[in-house]
Amino acid sequence: MSEILLFHAAYGLTPGVVAFADHLRGEGHVVHTPDYYDGTTFSVLSEGLAYRDELGMDEIVRRGDSAAGSLPPDLVYAGFSLGAVPAQKLAQTRPGARGAILLDACVPSAEFGVPWPASVPLAVHGGARDEWFEPDVAKALIEEASEGELHLYPTADHLFALNDLPTFQPDLAQRLADNVVDWLARH
Repeated sequence: MSEILLFHAAYGLTPGVVAFADHLRGEGHVVHTPDYYDGTTFSVLSEGLAYRDELGMDEIVRRGDSAAGSLPPDLVYAGFSLGAVPAQKLAQTRPGARGAILLDACVPSAEFGVPWPASVPLAVHGGARDEWFEPDVAKALIEEASEGELHLYPTADHLFALNDLPTFQPDLAQRLADNVVDWLARH
Protein backbone atom coordinates (compact mmCIF):
# COMPACT_ATOMS: atom_id res chain seq x y z
CA MET A 1 0.00 0.00 0.00
CA SER A 2 1.19 3.50 -0.87
CA GLU A 3 0.20 6.91 0.34
CA ILE A 4 -0.22 9.18 -2.68
CA LEU A 5 -0.56 12.92 -3.07
CA LEU A 6 -2.39 13.38 -6.40
CA PHE A 7 -2.60 16.84 -7.98
CA HIS A 8 -5.28 17.78 -10.50
CA ALA A 9 -4.94 19.27 -14.00
CA ALA A 10 -5.86 22.79 -15.16
CA TYR A 11 -9.56 21.83 -15.19
CA GLY A 12 -9.50 21.74 -11.38
CA LEU A 13 -10.40 18.92 -9.01
CA THR A 14 -12.98 17.38 -11.33
CA PRO A 15 -14.97 14.15 -11.00
CA GLY A 16 -12.52 12.47 -13.39
CA VAL A 17 -9.57 13.09 -11.05
CA VAL A 18 -11.65 11.94 -8.09
CA ALA A 19 -12.65 8.78 -10.00
CA PHE A 20 -8.98 8.02 -10.74
CA ALA A 21 -8.12 8.55 -7.06
CA ASP A 22 -11.04 6.33 -6.05
CA HIS A 23 -9.74 3.59 -8.36
CA LEU A 24 -6.39 3.71 -6.56
CA ARG A 25 -8.16 3.72 -3.21
CA GLY A 26 -10.03 0.62 -4.33
CA GLU A 27 -6.63 -1.02 -4.81
CA GLY A 28 -5.81 -0.32 -1.15
CA HIS A 29 -3.86 2.93 -1.46
CA VAL A 30 -4.38 6.10 0.54
CA VAL A 31 -4.86 8.98 -1.90
CA HIS A 32 -4.96 12.67 -1.03
CA THR A 33 -6.43 14.99 -3.67
CA PRO A 34 -5.73 18.59 -2.67
CA ASP A 35 -7.68 21.27 -4.48
CA TYR A 36 -5.19 24.01 -5.25
CA TYR A 37 -7.91 25.81 -7.26
CA ASP A 38 -10.05 26.25 -4.10
CA GLY A 39 -13.12 24.54 -5.52
CA THR A 40 -13.05 26.21 -8.92
CA THR A 41 -13.44 23.83 -11.86
CA PHE A 42 -13.63 24.40 -15.59
CA SER A 43 -15.24 22.50 -18.45
CA VAL A 44 -13.16 24.34 -21.05
CA LEU A 45 -9.39 23.98 -20.98
CA SER A 46 -8.67 27.56 -22.08
CA GLU A 47 -10.59 28.83 -19.03
CA GLY A 48 -8.62 26.55 -16.72
CA LEU A 49 -5.37 27.74 -18.28
CA ALA A 50 -6.43 31.37 -17.85
CA TYR A 51 -7.04 30.66 -14.16
CA ARG A 52 -3.64 28.96 -13.94
CA ASP A 53 -2.07 32.08 -15.43
CA GLU A 54 -4.01 34.30 -13.03
CA LEU A 55 -2.65 32.32 -10.07
CA GLY A 56 0.83 31.93 -11.54
CA MET A 57 3.03 28.84 -11.49
CA ASP A 58 4.91 30.01 -8.41
CA GLU A 59 1.63 30.10 -6.48
CA ILE A 60 0.55 26.70 -7.80
CA VAL A 61 3.86 25.18 -6.70
CA ARG A 62 3.56 26.94 -3.33
CA ARG A 63 0.06 25.50 -2.90
CA GLY A 64 1.45 22.07 -3.74
CA ASP A 65 4.10 22.47 -1.06
CA SER A 66 1.42 23.55 1.39
CA ALA A 67 -0.71 20.48 0.57
CA ALA A 68 2.23 18.24 1.41
CA GLY A 69 3.12 20.12 4.59
CA SER A 70 0.93 18.18 7.01
CA LEU A 71 1.53 14.80 5.36
CA PRO A 72 4.37 12.34 6.04
CA PRO A 73 7.43 12.69 3.77
CA ASP A 74 7.35 9.13 2.37
CA LEU A 75 4.66 9.84 -0.22
CA VAL A 76 4.29 8.97 -3.86
CA TYR A 77 3.74 12.29 -5.60
CA ALA A 78 1.49 12.18 -8.64
CA GLY A 79 -0.15 14.71 -10.90
CA PHE A 80 -2.12 15.09 -14.10
CA SER A 81 -0.72 17.62 -16.58
CA LEU A 82 -0.46 20.93 -14.67
CA GLY A 83 -0.54 18.91 -11.44
CA ALA A 84 2.59 17.06 -12.54
CA VAL A 85 4.60 20.23 -11.86
CA PRO A 86 4.00 20.45 -8.09
CA ALA A 87 4.23 16.64 -7.89
CA GLN A 88 7.60 16.64 -9.65
CA LYS A 89 8.89 19.54 -7.57
CA LEU A 90 8.01 17.73 -4.33
CA ALA A 91 9.48 14.42 -5.51
CA GLN A 92 12.72 16.16 -6.47
CA THR A 93 13.11 18.41 -3.46
CA ARG A 94 11.21 17.05 -0.45
CA PRO A 95 13.34 14.55 1.46
CA GLY A 96 11.87 11.08 1.88
CA ALA A 97 9.82 10.87 -1.32
CA ARG A 98 8.82 7.30 -2.09
CA GLY A 99 8.29 7.90 -5.81
CA ALA A 100 6.64 9.99 -8.50
CA ILE A 101 4.00 9.31 -11.13
CA LEU A 102 3.79 12.09 -13.69
CA LEU A 103 0.76 11.91 -15.97
CA ASP A 104 0.56 13.84 -19.25
CA ALA A 105 3.43 16.20 -18.36
CA CYS A 106 6.84 16.66 -16.86
CA VAL A 107 9.48 19.37 -16.92
CA PRO A 108 13.28 19.24 -17.05
CA SER A 109 14.73 18.59 -13.60
CA ALA A 110 16.70 21.85 -13.89
CA GLU A 111 13.40 23.71 -13.31
CA PHE A 112 13.81 22.90 -9.62
CA GLY A 113 17.56 23.46 -9.37
CA VAL A 114 18.53 19.88 -8.53
CA PRO A 115 18.89 16.67 -10.54
CA TRP A 116 16.40 13.87 -10.12
CA PRO A 117 17.24 12.14 -6.80
CA ALA A 118 18.74 8.68 -7.21
CA SER A 119 16.57 7.28 -4.40
CA VAL A 120 13.22 8.28 -6.00
CA PRO A 121 11.64 5.89 -8.52
CA LEU A 122 9.83 7.61 -11.37
CA ALA A 123 7.09 6.73 -13.85
CA VAL A 124 6.03 9.11 -16.61
CA HIS A 125 2.90 8.50 -18.71
CA GLY A 126 1.77 10.41 -21.78
CA GLY A 127 0.30 10.28 -25.24
CA ALA A 128 2.95 9.63 -27.88
CA ARG A 129 1.41 12.28 -30.17
CA ASP A 130 -0.01 14.61 -27.50
CA GLU A 131 1.04 18.17 -28.39
CA TRP A 132 1.05 19.09 -24.67
CA PHE A 133 3.34 16.21 -23.67
CA GLU A 134 7.05 16.33 -24.49
CA PRO A 135 8.42 12.78 -24.88
CA ASP A 136 12.00 14.06 -25.20
CA VAL A 137 11.76 15.84 -21.85
CA ALA A 138 10.26 12.69 -20.33
CA LYS A 139 13.04 10.51 -21.76
CA ALA A 140 15.72 12.83 -20.37
CA LEU A 141 14.08 12.80 -16.95
CA ILE A 142 13.80 9.00 -17.00
CA GLU A 143 17.50 8.75 -17.88
CA GLU A 144 18.34 10.77 -14.75
CA ALA A 145 16.36 8.49 -12.49
CA SER A 146 18.13 5.39 -11.24
CA GLU A 147 14.78 3.63 -11.58
CA GLY A 148 12.49 5.13 -14.19
CA GLU A 149 9.77 4.02 -16.58
CA LEU A 150 8.28 5.85 -19.54
CA HIS A 151 4.86 4.76 -20.77
CA LEU A 152 3.85 6.20 -24.13
CA TYR A 153 0.28 5.57 -25.28
CA PRO A 154 -0.87 5.57 -28.92
CA THR A 155 -2.88 8.78 -28.82
CA ALA A 156 -2.72 12.48 -29.54
CA ASP A 157 -5.28 13.22 -26.82
CA HIS A 158 -4.27 14.99 -23.64
CA LEU A 159 -5.73 13.73 -20.34
CA PHE A 160 -7.17 10.62 -21.99
CA ALA A 161 -7.47 8.87 -18.61
CA LEU A 162 -9.95 11.30 -17.05
CA ASN A 163 -13.48 10.01 -17.57
CA ASP A 164 -15.18 13.42 -17.44
CA LEU A 165 -13.34 14.95 -20.39
CA PRO A 166 -14.11 14.67 -24.12
CA THR A 167 -10.59 13.26 -24.64
CA PHE A 168 -11.36 10.23 -22.44
CA GLN A 169 -10.38 6.90 -24.04
CA PRO A 170 -11.63 4.01 -21.89
CA ASP A 171 -9.22 1.36 -23.20
CA LEU A 172 -6.13 3.54 -22.84
CA ALA A 173 -7.36 4.85 -19.49
CA GLN A 174 -7.63 1.28 -18.21
CA ARG A 175 -4.16 0.51 -19.54
CA LEU A 176 -2.74 3.57 -17.79
CA ALA A 177 -4.53 2.70 -14.54
CA ASP A 178 -3.23 -0.88 -14.73
CA ASN A 179 0.32 0.39 -15.32
CA VAL A 180 0.05 2.76 -12.35
CA VAL A 181 -1.33 0.04 -10.06
CA ASP A 182 1.44 -2.34 -11.18
CA TRP A 183 4.11 0.32 -10.56
CA LEU A 184 2.70 1.06 -7.11
CA ALA A 185 2.75 -2.66 -6.25
CA ARG A 186 6.49 -2.73 -7.03
CA HIS A 187 7.36 0.43 -5.10
